[in-house]
Amino acid sequence: MGKPTFKSNPRVRAVFDDLEQYLKFCRNYGYRYHESDLYNWKSYAYQQFNKFLQGKHAKDMWLQNSRYNNYSPNRGR
Repeated sequence: MGKPTFKSNPRVRAVFDDLEQYLKFCRNYGYRYHESDLYNWKSYAYQQFNKFLQGKHAKDMWLQNSRYNNYSPNRGR
């Protein structure tokens, strides 16, 4: 009797590769990472991730947050 072998399903591999890419995107661009947001068009983070994959400009939340944290309404007084 031969050893049982398992062939990896390419669809499953593609999902895990997409999850890894999504995790890297969320870390680099400052979005909340949640696995259920992958392929969910209602999620703002996934919309930005899709823009990133298409080569368009995705909003960098690290940059956005740093602008608001450095803002001081009494600056110059």
